[in-house]
Amino acid sequence: MSSINGNSLIARNYRAKHPDMPTKKLARIMYAENNLAFISEERARSSLRYIEGKNGNYLRKPSVKNSEFYKVDDRPKNPYNLPKSDETAFEPYIFKGHKKVLILSDIHVPYHSIDAITAAIQYAKKTKPDALLLNGDTIDCHRLSRFIKDPKKRNFKLELDTFKALFDIFEKELKCKIYFKIGNHEERYEHFLYEKAGELVGIEEFEFENIIKARARGIEIIGDKRPMKLNNLWGIHGHEYVGGISAPVNPARGLFLKAKVSTFQGHNHQTSEHTEPTLTGKMVTTWSLGCLSELHPAYMPLNKWNHGFAEVELDTNGEDFEFNNKRIFKGKIV
Repeated sequence: MSSINGNSLIARNYRAKHPDMPTKKLARIMYAENNLAFISEERARSSLRYIEGKNGNYLRKPSVKNSEFYKVDDRPKNPYNLPKSDETAFEPYIFKGHKKVLILSDIHVPYHSIDAITAAIQYAKKTKPDALLLNGDTIDCHRLSRFIKDPKKRNFKLELDTFKALFDIFEKELKCKIYFKIGNHEERYEHFLYEKAGELVGIEEFEFENIIKARARGIEIIGDKRPMKLNNLWGIHGHEYVGGISAPVNPARGLFLKAKVSTFQGHNHQTSEHTEPTLTGKMVTTWSLGCLSELHPAYMPLNKWNHGFAEVELDTNGEDFEFNNKRIFKGKIV
């Protein structure tokens, strides 16, 4: 096999595993993990562009155009030669190839509830999901917060060590693909770098997703406040909207008023559901999930929180779904 064909094979394998990852970012990962095959990051990027048919018409062979990785160039034209823009694409993360996804939100390691997580694991061992979504605020990042910090609390390294131990248990007991959504608490790390160590921003070794992946191999990171799409169901952590979700009735109704499409979220630590029909007769339902963390933290001992999680079954038609929102009370699903 020639070097070119070998590099194309590597590119195909990586693109198949990460269909929605930006080409430049995927090239960086490819080069870091295959630096004997690629002489530079740019060469890795070139291999990705080749299989996607982006290296010019003269390189677009019929085999490339017929490939599942071929992408039609739909970039906007610039007939007036406008200045280069730093605009970034904002697209949802689309879940593919799964039939049942377990959703655990707001674990807030190391302030997690052992009883609540145990109940969720026991439920999942019976239903056997093929994917686990950690839907934001999995790690608390307490000492990185802009708020007053309690020096007696665990430092960031110990939080990461606790997360690794929890991840190992999820991996052992559930035996499924694991996704990690960045929530507002994980964003504390990036904000800390901006304010305290700006020179480290952009260095791969200090990127949050690499810190997590170093402790949780095979985990898929969903960042940049990207919404998620599971068939016709949308999902967010809950901090993506500026000002958050207003919840005068319950979080699910507040989410409905913002999203206006069937959606789930965490963030508010409260199980709720809201359904309304549209003028066309379409039924729209929104859900908020309970948390899996302590219910009465020192900074907010009185609240409306409850423990809970969810599981969604996805139809193979790529559209329909069934959402099961579960409450946990005193360690038992109710």
